Amino acid sequence: MAIEAYKHDMLRCTRCSYCKWIPWENFRNTDFIKGCPSVSRYHWHAYSAGGKFNMALSFLEGRIGYSDSFLDVVYKCHMDGSCDVSCKSVQDIEPLQLMQELRIKCVEDGQVIPAHAAVIDGLRKEDNMLGKPRSERGKWAEGLAVKDLTREKAKVLYHAGCQYSYDEELWPVVRDGLTLLKDAGVDVGIMGHAEMCCGGRAYELGYKDDLDKYAARHANIVKASGVETIVTPCAHCYQTMKVNYDKIGKKLGVEILHITEYLDRLIKEGRIKLNKKVPLKVTYHDPCHLGRLAEPWVHWDGKETKVLGQMIVHDPPKKFRRGAGGVYDIPRDIIRNIPGLSFVEMYRIRACGWCCGGGGGVKEAYPDFAIWTARERIREARAVGADAIVSACPSCKQMFQEAIKETGDDVKVLDIIELVQQSV
Repeated sequence: MAIEAYKHDMLRCTRCSYCKWIPWENFRNTDFIKGCPSVSRYHWHAYSAGGKFNMALSFLEGRIGYSDSFLDVVYKCHMDGSCDVSCKSVQDIEPLQLMQELRIKCVEDGQVIPAHAAVIDGLRKEDNMLGKPRSERGKWAEGLAVKDLTREKAKVLYHAGCQYSYDEELWPVVRDGLTLLKDAGVDVGIMGHAEMCCGGRAYELGYKDDLDKYAARHANIVKASGVETIVTPCAHCYQTMKVNYDKIGKKLGVEILHITEYLDRLIKEGRIKLNKKVPLKVTYHDPCHLGRLAEPWVHWDGKETKVLGQMIVHDPPKKFRRGAGGVYDIPRDIIRNIPGLSFVEMYRIRACGWCCGGGGGVKEAYPDFAIWTARERIREARAVGADAIVSACPSCKQMFQEAIKETGDDVKVLDIIELVQQSV
């Protein structure tokens, strides 16, 4: 679709500002009720979803054109979908999809920012969003004696993702994840140096053709390897393969699971036993790509009709994605089953969770904004008395660690894989 397809939504936005907050029925603490990091940080209405609807309409009707301030509003956004959840709690319009199409339009017209162009250049040269050498992609797994699916067969493909593959500080997490599967007797393998980016970050930046390309390449990997299930510890890879590939009509045709889903399955089957106590008070941060953005895609091919000059009717009726269908319960179930852990919730959780700051290309282009967003989440974790913030995404872990380096806070940052490994 293109931005023209969302003109009805632009006209129906009432400028109510609901998109700036989490849904009011979820207010639990007045210090933590904001939902959109962009407008919370930059304050002007233009940075909110409502402001972007207004800007897009002006752009579509030729009243404004590209400018530095236009691109500032488009790209200073985590694409985290908080506004989408809040907006749809009062009316059925699509702020996140409009923002995606705005970015695609900017890329098509050559209106890109240097930091994002550099990411794409590295991706196209080395098949990863960090621009690191393709030949080093599998170094994280050295010494683990795991099947190489470029030469062998296995039922499960463990897809590490770009960040886990190249960030050495994160290697213990991705290695622990694979070790847990192997020790549970899972027939698992990796692609090693032949693994490549899922294309999800490129799509977030507006480069749709790159998503198409990597979806096709992963379809070839699935066909050649014969795997039945793809398990990934990366929330963004999970959301891309499960949701975005479906969105563009390129489903992989195999089971796509985040590692929390697979670990939960193994725990319930008794193949992983959580025996050791982990004496820690923790809270859980819902990664956007595992939570609201991971809700299954809903295809709709119908017609929008304006009735009585104002109401929009969908024929056939359209089912909207409201963020409730993400992976929320499973990580919490795992945490609650670990002996010795004390679990406390933050104020903004599940579909109303606050972003870590790592999404939408903000980390690459506006690192100060990314850190600001992460610090806000750390502040919330501290407000509920947690000693550690647990997540299930490499970007979340990295962003929180970066924020703590700046603030000097002593809160621990853990991936749920680390907790499970400590308990077995």
